[in-house]
Amino acid sequence: MIKSVLALVLVSALILVVNAEVYFYEPFDSTWQSRWVQSKAKSDYGEWKLTAGEFYGDAEEGKGIQTSQDARHYSISAKIEKPFSNEGKTLVIQYSVKHPQNIDCGGAYIKVLPASVNLEQFKDDSPYNIMFGPDICGSSTRRVHFIFNYKGENLLWKKTLPCETDRLTHLYTAIIRPDNTYEVQIDGVKKESGSLYDDWDFLKPKQIPDPKQSKPADWVDEKEIADPEDKKPEDWDNEPKTINDPDAKQPEDWNEEEDGKWEPPKISNPAYKGEWQARMIPNPAYKGEWKADLIDNPEYVHDENLYKYDSNAAVGFEIWQVKAGSIFDDIVITDDVDKAKEYAQTSLDRAKKEKTEFDRQEAKKREEEEASRKKAEEESKKREEEEKAKKAAEDAAKAAEEKPATSDEDLVKEAQEKAEALKSETTKDEQSHDEL
Repeated sequence: MIKSVLALVLVSALILVVNAEVYFYEPFDSTWQSRWVQSKAKSDYGEWKLTAGEFYGDAEEGKGIQTSQDARHYSISAKIEKPFSNEGKTLVIQYSVKHPQNIDCGGAYIKVLPASVNLEQFKDDSPYNIMFGPDICGSSTRRVHFIFNYKGENLLWKKTLPCETDRLTHLYTAIIRPDNTYEVQIDGVKKESGSLYDDWDFLKPKQIPDPKQSKPADWVDEKEIADPEDKKPEDWDNEPKTINDPDAKQPEDWNEEEDGKWEPPKISNPAYKGEWQARMIPNPAYKGEWKADLIDNPEYVHDENLYKYDSNAAVGFEIWQVKAGSIFDDIVITDDVDKAKEYAQTSLDRAKKEKTEFDRQEAKKREEEEASRKKAEEESKKREEEEKAKKAAEDAAKAAEEKPATSDEDLVKEAQEKAEALKSETTKDEQSHDEL
């Protein structure tokens, strides 16, 4: 019996493996342009280029398509070779993006498109099934979008999930299950999950307030009232709102006949207590906030297939970027979470190598900047010393020019005067010795 059960489980597992399907995979190699369609809906769409950027985990495998022109809309898409319905199946949407340009404002989300979209005319208002991925603009918008189209209306995610904003590669994964639950991962780590029923407004509410009911006329919904026993103090109004400015002085040139009687300006009275109000106390008659009774909503229609799209036929990027440079890679659309994990692991391993290279380049850049700073500092110091030496030489030359020249006669005269002074000192010393 046990062997039969194990055999059945094994067979079921094999069926799942066989049935698991990767509907779309794009690693962006040198042949990528043969699969992707540049939209012609506008004439000034930005251009894409194939590159791994300035830092990467692998020069070839790390290549993706990069936005290359600032302040442009971008619109490009690719057909899914075998359009599919995800009825009864899990749907996994996964791709990587990095912003080496240190993005300040721009979208980086992907769209899954129905077969009705003409890819050559793919633009911002083209219908889509699901839009998923990061959007950044300044400090106010830094979130992961997750939008479902339901009966022609694009439904926003009620939750707010911050996206990554650094310059490195990050992997975004959305998992939508046939039981109408979902999960969002960033870099293989679960960040959010829940129910499509709870986190989007797919359906009308099951119950609504009874429109036939209205609040009774005697319903008391004031939580607090003025205390009827609280009385205004007798001296409350003794102080006026404004008083004469005690520091003001009548101008010396004030002429009452011409200017009239002088009056000091008014200022706020610091002793003024304001309008008296009784203190508030809980209202003993308060009945609470009135609400109408809930009744079943006649417009509510249950739908067990919120997750389902009958036509998933293409993927595309339709974005606006102020500062271009984002690189998109490793797009996977599959019904197999484990298969998506395999692709994810390859991307994440490469991303680790990329970070190592990025850190190395940044360290080298800091070393070069420090060396450049020191060199500039030394050169500045050298220039200052040269300027000081130059100024000292100029001052010495100027002083020499201003000092009058000394003739030979002047030198002889100066020597005679020194000799006479020395002789006089000697005579004085001899006289002093004789007296002793």
